[in-house]
Amino acid sequence: MTAVLAKRLVVSEIFGPTVQGEGPSCGRRCGFLRLGGCNLHCGWCDTPYTWDWRGVADGGVAYDPKVELTSMDVDDVAAAVLAMDADLTVITGGEPLNQQRGVVPLVEKLVEAGNRVEVETNGTVVPVEALLGHEVVRFNVSPKLAHASDPLERRIRPEALRVLNDNPGTAFKFVCRDSADLDEVAGLVDRFALRSVWIMPEGTSARQIGERLADLADEVVRRGWNLSTRLHVLAWGDARGV
Repeated sequence: MTAVLAKRLVVSEIFGPTVQGEGPSCGRRCGFLRLGGCNLHCGWCDTPYTWDWRGVADGGVAYDPKVELTSMDVDDVAAAVLAMDADLTVITGGEPLNQQRGVVPLVEKLVEAGNRVEVETNGTVVPVEALLGHEVVRFNVSPKLAHASDPLERRIRPEALRVLNDNPGTAFKFVCRDSADLDEVAGLVDRFALRSVWIMPEGTSARQIGERLADLADEVVRRGWNLSTRLHVLAWGDARGV
């Protein structure tokens, strides 16, 4: 394994301390590492500055990777994250597993320093063995539904979902706009026997999140799933780096 590891990561931003805004750890104090690049092109993506160099997302803005991304040594990334003095680190993107050759040594350094780690992934990339089976490393997997605009064969990768589902502690977090989306979620839950299912409203404003949360809540509870808000948006709006 050592021979295939990378010494550098392509970073979008490092920020915190803040709080985890979504999923099972919602509200928990943490530091964030956002990596650059993504293999999906969701139309409603709230972090298009990590991958959208052509303006294909809903905002239509073409970002400049020379401005948005920085190549950093893994040791320097670890030092910047640990300097936040938060015992939870969230590694997100973009799609962080596109860079897992560099994520592996970073996670090792963070765990050695006493941190818990959450890796947020879209569920299309099979994690390497070195990232699996850790008691203090959790995957928050967010498979994309049809409204994300990517073709089914790109956004749903059975092998990756099965490996992630078999990993202890994995949580599946689905972005939904209305209760009709829950039928699509149910199809994936049944197909892959997914455990620890969380539903989160799509939105980049408190109004959107509140309205969609109210529409989703009763049906989510009825189906036996978990419900998450987007706490960072409620607290700080659609701002970067908080």
